[in-house]
Amino acid sequence: MEGALSKWTNVMKGWQIRWFVLDEQAGLFSYYTSKEKMMRNARRGCVRLKGAVIGIDDEDDTLFTITVDGKTFHLQARDGDERDGWIRALENAISLLTHNNHRIKRWDPRLPQPTMADFDRQLVESDAYLQLLIQQAQALERRQAACTSSQERNRLTTIIDNVNDMLDAIKHTIVRLQIAKNEVQPVVGVYQPSNATPLPPSAARSDAAVRRAIKEADENAPGVLRDTEVGTGVEIGSEVREAAASSREPPGRPTAATTLAPTSITRFVQEVPETSYSSSEDEDWFDTEDAAGSHHRPASPARPVRPPAADGAAAGAPPTPAPEAGPPSGADYDAAYEEEEGDLGSMEGHGSVVSHLLSQLRIGMDLTRVVLPTFILERRSLLEMYADFFSHSDLFASIPDCPTPRDRLVQVLKWYLSAFHAGRKSEVAKKPYNPIIGETFRCVFDVPDQPATAGRPPVTDGPVPWGGRHQVCFVAEQVSHHPPVSAFYAEHYDKRVSLCGHIWTKSKFLGLSIGVHNIGQACVSVLDRDEEYILSFPSGYGRSILSVPWVELGGAITISCNKTGYYANVEFLTKPFYGGKKHRIVAEAFEPGARRPFLRVEGAWNGVMQIKQDGAEPTTFIDTHTAPLTKKKVLPIAEQDEYESRRLWKEVTYNLKYNNIDAATDAKCFLEQRQRDEAKQRKERNLQWETKLFHKFDENWIYDRPLQQRLAAGGGTA
Repeated sequence: MEGALSKWTNVMKGWQIRWFVLDEQAGLFSYYTSKEKMMRNARRGCVRLKGAVIGIDDEDDTLFTITVDGKTFHLQARDGDERDGWIRALENAISLLTHNNHRIKRWDPRLPQPTMADFDRQLVESDAYLQLLIQQAQALERRQAACTSSQERNRLTTIIDNVNDMLDAIKHTIVRLQIAKNEVQPVVGVYQPSNATPLPPSAARSDAAVRRAIKEADENAPGVLRDTEVGTGVEIGSEVREAAASSREPPGRPTAATTLAPTSITRFVQEVPETSYSSSEDEDWFDTEDAAGSHHRPASPARPVRPPAADGAAAGAPPTPAPEAGPPSGADYDAAYEEEEGDLGSMEGHGSVVSHLLSQLRIGMDLTRVVLPTFILERRSLLEMYADFFSHSDLFASIPDCPTPRDRLVQVLKWYLSAFHAGRKSEVAKKPYNPIIGETFRCVFDVPDQPATAGRPPVTDGPVPWGGRHQVCFVAEQVSHHPPVSAFYAEHYDKRVSLCGHIWTKSKFLGLSIGVHNIGQACVSVLDRDEEYILSFPSGYGRSILSVPWVELGGAITISCNKTGYYANVEFLTKPFYGGKKHRIVAEAFEPGARRPFLRVEGAWNGVMQIKQDGAEPTTFIDTHTAPLTKKKVLPIAEQDEYESRRLWKEVTYNLKYNNIDAATDAKCFLEQRQRDEAKQRKERNLQWETKLFHKFDENWIYDRPLQQRLAAGGGTA
């Protein structure tokens, strides 16, 4: 657990913001002058939790103290809820220390104790063997290239595919060992197990020689590992680095032991100090050693001002000023959205950021409050990404044109399977902005081969007041923050077809991937037929987070019509470790009461999907490579409402486009901080958030003015 707290220094300096990191395994509560200093391991002070006593203030629910080693540390959280969270975590860490001490005593005294150095040497050796396997795989590729027999070439292709799958599995295993090591030897903390001994200089030279050999092998064979899911073998567990010879701790304080950290995922590792301390103890006397009989309580301390928090950071910080440095006057914000984005590329170039990110993660951990770096963001809001479901607007608008219930189910299935590839701008995974509560997004899609209705006014009471009756009009609103629910609605007025849906996500860390479970559903209404098709959404997975991240979909969903009884099952297949291809889907459509499907679709959701129907030869169902995409139309930013997505995020988007990461982060933090402040004010006034366009009915979010209701009331002005 980590975050910003105010720490009392002395009467002259008062309260100072510090970035605190709780390391439960080590039993340490370290703090730094900033988050950046934490990433450089420049620790400012440290509180040993063994034997510590937590105290709270009865008059102010934001204050608490930690007393240990004859010293008292005065700390302040943003509010009572945040203070309670820290206290629970600290108490759990203190309790864990007792449990760990008992566990250590159970070592068999007759056996030699394994050391972290033994583990490190095994990892280096594993990397060396991995490189040998890679060289053998390259030899097979050279042999295949020189082969003249097509039969032999096909046989070698099968062998090479299996070898590459095996290499992927080995590299996954090595990274999982690194993650397991981080459980014992934390990245952010300062824990060094008591039985770990620094490697002798000879061992360091030996490991360095192995590293040089691995590096030379990699340089002689560029591209082989970089085409895999995990990244280069050199980057996984093979880097042997000596810690700095001189301690980063202040003079007169416990000195950190110099050790080797043979991994690119860890930083310098320090011993647990003999006593708690503060780097400014000489001047911060009141923070550490209380005078005898003193019961000083700081009066009216200033509220903490948090360092900028990235996406998903914990709520509860005070107002953050708007960024001072903005884009130049006359900046073209609209172009920043419309122009294509470059790929993120390899994460290996962001090693320190990735190391910091991994330091926060545990297998199965919920990622809601994990700090994510700004550079991985896609230049648009999640609400805008949902609009891309309708990029094949012709497929959606033609659902009512199908004459039979069977044909209409097939058309719904066809539109559904075409909807996902348009939301991914490239093969490389990037994350859209988390929408702010109250944020909205509006756009329209023309329908190809459908002429505009000349001289007809827009449907002013529709979801997009400036949208026409011949267009697919889309609107979305972020209706909740906890959980983060996005509601959306689309309609084609002339065709009398609409869709209303909602999605919220739960994200988990899976070791080498991130899983995003999409919770919610959508309802396609064909008004003239009085039919409703209920459908759900697959889960998403961000793979290869240590190298070049990419996205795949997984899970089974159903599309069903209660009135007609027709339904379809769709399964998004994730790529297995051995064999198999990416992005596969299998879909089957059934008549009412039937056990055998009348239609089967196979292929890739971002490629070609083929259909087998009634025993006929397979034909192309959808080819996403050639099917034309309809570009969404959005009002210029200058004409949008304050809380419409593109206007709301324009500073972030503009600065990301020109790689001004710091400015983009500041602009993003300003929006997120404003959301926290508004939530706090509502809580203090006991007010509930009021949505603009949607209302909740049971577990679903319904658009306030759907097409069916407007038509029944004689509306739908056009």
